[in-house]
Amino acid sequence: MCGITGFVGKGTEDDLLKMVSAIKHRGPDNQGTLLKDDVALGHARLAIIDLSPAGHQPMTRGNLSLVFNGEIYNFKELRAELENKGAKFSSNSDTEVILLGLEFWGLDVFTRLRGMFAIALYDFAKRELVLARDPLGKKPLYWGKFGQTLLFGSELKALLAHHAFEKRLDLDSLNQYLIHECVPTPGSIWKEVQKLEPGTYLTYDGNNLVAEKFWQPTYNTPDIKLSDAVTKLDGLLADATKARLISDVPLGVFLSGGIDSSAVTYYAQKANKQKIKTFSIGFKEKNYDESNYARQVAKHLGTDHHEQIVSAADMLDVVPLIADIFDEPVADASVIPTYLLSKFTRQHVTVALGGDGGDELFEGYQTYVAEQFRIFFPIIRALGYPVTKLLPPSGNYFSLDFKISKFLDGARALGPERHSRWLASFQREELSQILIHDSRFTNHEWGSVGEFYLRRYLMDQVLVKVDRASMRSALEVRAPFLDTRVVEFANSLPHKYKVRGITTKYILKKLMQDKLPSEIVWRRKKGFAVPLSNWLKTDLCPLSNDLLAPQKIKREGVFNPGYVEKLLREHSTGNRNNTKKIWTLVVFELWREKWL
Repeated sequence: MCGITGFVGKGTEDDLLKMVSAIKHRGPDNQGTLLKDDVALGHARLAIIDLSPAGHQPMTRGNLSLVFNGEIYNFKELRAELENKGAKFSSNSDTEVILLGLEFWGLDVFTRLRGMFAIALYDFAKRELVLARDPLGKKPLYWGKFGQTLLFGSELKALLAHHAFEKRLDLDSLNQYLIHECVPTPGSIWKEVQKLEPGTYLTYDGNNLVAEKFWQPTYNTPDIKLSDAVTKLDGLLADATKARLISDVPLGVFLSGGIDSSAVTYYAQKANKQKIKTFSIGFKEKNYDESNYARQVAKHLGTDHHEQIVSAADMLDVVPLIADIFDEPVADASVIPTYLLSKFTRQHVTVALGGDGGDELFEGYQTYVAEQFRIFFPIIRALGYPVTKLLPPSGNYFSLDFKISKFLDGARALGPERHSRWLASFQREELSQILIHDSRFTNHEWGSVGEFYLRRYLMDQVLVKVDRASMRSALEVRAPFLDTRVVEFANSLPHKYKVRGITTKYILKKLMQDKLPSEIVWRRKKGFAVPLSNWLKTDLCPLSNDLLAPQKIKREGVFNPGYVEKLLREHSTGNRNNTKKIWTLVVFELWREKWL
């Protein structure tokens, strides 16, 4: 796991060194650069496979030079195949496998890679740059063209370090952020900068930019019995987890006590002769604490368990870091415990497996339960809003008033748009009230609800949160559920195998019911939350009032100060729970002060 950056066009060695330094936290073990003519490649290395200098990047062979962020889990199989074709290797790294694979297979090599990756390749014979991103978008890759200079990097802060970067806020992306709590791919918060689409490679010859897809999800539904589907899922998860245990450095598993992380822990321990190390954090606030479930799973599976209990003060200390962790605004407060967990885990290991993807692939969110009642939506729309006014606002996690209010927000829409509204911070009809500038925006179309969760919520919010929070502490996180074979199989399963009545992730629970304690398998999902609603009335009240002060908001000329003041007043008096909206604005203002 590493950080990559570089440019093609105008730039200096000082530009390149600053770009690499900006992402040094992603790879503190070693930094490398290549500057030749108008081409620059930079790399910050976190050594995981082949710790020797032979794994140093940028790596060059003939006319090809490459920098790479990620892990290729099938690199040994690909290496054997290449050696049979006559390839000669000088290292034991997966980076060299990609490089030699490009020599033998060309750009088709990307279809052969099983893993997570962001790759930048320059072919000095063709005078062509190639950028590539893994199928699920697990590893980030930004790019932007400023005049005749193309910049790229793992994080936006790398691009900002180049003298050619122009800081221009993209107002359409800001509108998207207010709704989605992030800027969906391919957009970014800056004009002229994009995120590379997943499963895509981009070529640039100095004039033309051409994007090509090499993988995209399919949603075919074969005729398969539930029992057979459970058996196949068992084999796929076992294989995906075992593949992700390859490492030349210490490795462990994030264990929250939920079914996803518990399933990954089960398969990791099953594939390991020694006790696998597991890591969790607990909270002193009991309403948010699930550490007892993690301990229960660890004891049941016999892992070497490590636990840290954190206080509200510990979590509040992270808030000022959010704008630096996220150099593009993402209003997901669970970054706070994710960062603390990553920091704690990094004290013991360099690689951790996690359960990301389970909810998106197997319909684990309460929104899927809400879908079961869609036949009643017309009646609910007619009667519901007066009912919500009778419910006192609560600061508790996922409280009744919050659930009913969000349920009604989505009841007016169809398909993916309904789920988008359920997850939204501001609804699109509110934009004209909160914004001073034009509130119109480009609407994203998703083919299905599953695609919405996979491509929008998982890729642009969950995976971004995990990547930035973990890489801040130079910790690599791997996700067995996001193996493309698991994803393709899960996408092929009928809805009835995933949700039964009000039971979500049904097939996964059937699979794990004889492998984990029943209480773990069948308990209701809780999530990795923080007491944000109460904080905004207490500890974070001074910060939010300062960041969202009427005169400051008026001076900046982006938000309507009267509407912002109304949101704060309603929340502080307890008349309405405006947590999501206020936090979305606070995170943007933190970002604005840091970067704009």
